[in-house]
Amino acid sequence: MPAKTNSSATLQLKITLIGIEPQIWRRLQVPNSFRLCCLHSAFQVALGWTDSHLHQFEKDGRHWGVPEYDEFEELDLIDEDKTELVEVLTGPGESMTYVYDFGDNWRHEVVLEEIIDAAEPLKKPVCTGGARRCPPEDVGGVSGYQKFLEVIFDPKHEEFEHLVGWAGGPVHAEEFDVKKVNAALSKMRWPVRHRR
Repeated sequence: MPAKTNSSATLQLKITLIGIEPQIWRRLQVPNSFRLCCLHSAFQVALGWTDSHLHQFEKDGRHWGVPEYDEFEELDLIDEDKTELVEVLTGPGESMTYVYDFGDNWRHEVVLEEIIDAAEPLKKPVCTGGARRCPPEDVGGVSGYQKFLEVIFDPKHEEFEHLVGWAGGPVHAEEFDVKKVNAALSKMRWPVRHRR
């Protein structure tokens, strides 16, 4: 049952990458009518992923994603394009898992922190906070990222030059720029549908 929200309510989410310390996280505010497909796009921008891999949302044994990507129909995917976030997270404190890149298996905890009453409906997602840069694509999951960090912070390591070159230059793991994220989010086209 969808969360009871007024037509202009804003949903506040915290998304945290599981298995990495110190935590890599973002806080987003999204329109109450946001569909999971749009949430995926917002997460990609906010976290710094490049949308180069498959993804899905998981909660209570159910999976949402892009059904045509489930070639063998193993997951019984529910179409994320037809599912509003409030149908999955029905109240503050509820959570689900967002999985990105089934090879690296990046798992993110997504918590609905708050339903905020607003005079005007939010038209696009807004990032209100976060910490640390997300790992590079294809780094090998949590263990691969830990090894990557050990190497790039040790200029004397035999793999240092190779990995810094592979990453496209120096990596600033503690870097996070909320203004840059919001600038990117504001340039994207977001479907606006208001719940009645």
